[in-house]
Amino acid sequence: MTATISLQLYTVKEALAADPDATLGRIADIGFTAVELFGLPYFGDAYAAGLAKHGLTAPSAHVPLATGELEASFDLAEKLGVHTVIESFTPPTLWESADEIARLADRLNSAVEPAAARGMRVGYHNHDGEIRNRVEGVTGLDHFASLLDPRVVLEVDAYWVAAGGEDLVEFLTRNADRIKFIHVKDGSLTGDLPNQVPAGHISGEAPEHLSSQLPAGRGVVPLAAGLDAVADLEFAVVEFDVYSGDIFEGIAEARQFLVERGLR
Repeated sequence: MTATISLQLYTVKEALAADPDATLGRIADIGFTAVELFGLPYFGDAYAAGLAKHGLTAPSAHVPLATGELEASFDLAEKLGVHTVIESFTPPTLWESADEIARLADRLNSAVEPAAARGMRVGYHNHDGEIRNRVEGVTGLDHFASLLDPRVVLEVDAYWVAAGGEDLVEFLTRNADRIKFIHVKDGSLTGDLPNQVPAGHISGEAPEHLSSQLPAGRGVVPLAAGLDAVADLEFAVVEFDVYSGDIFEGIAEARQFLVERGLR
């Protein structure tokens, strides 16, 4: 496998807020050469100053596409050398009906041409709401993918697919042609998963399993088999939503898991 290892910078959000330059330097020292950006309006200047300084590139970024101001997001992404702009979150309530899913697909499709005019492509990143909610006998995310412009790529979060109760390897296999990014994330996924609230639920309640995650290879998510299921994967993106240990040790361990599987 020749996919590139990246790091979603949301993982180190506290360190980034405290000292962005030192944080980017530490990420480079661990061995990362690519990162996935978030919070462009807040960290854009720090990214512009620090990425090249520390030998990092930013091939992808999480930006609001379904609800945000496209041109403002595209301006920032283009300035930072981003090639794929990815919608990172939509409320789980929007995945409860075929009509809502179709509207989301239309919004994302409408971003394809403006992005292409800037030399960028559009992607979508999931949580578990897209998996838990089923439409016409398939997951909401499968149905959504069937409505997307062929140029839209998927960034599949392996942890959230598993948390949503779907077989990760089967999901990745049937959507392999569209998947170019996988969020490499692991955990114990304890508790009564089918009856836990989805991430971002309107109640504000967090899923029971989301108290801490684990470095890749130490939990129950079948990451190795999942990575093997996507032959044309471009980026394996390390991420933690929450982690109770030293976050830099955690991401170093996750990166090593990928290195040992031939990723670079």
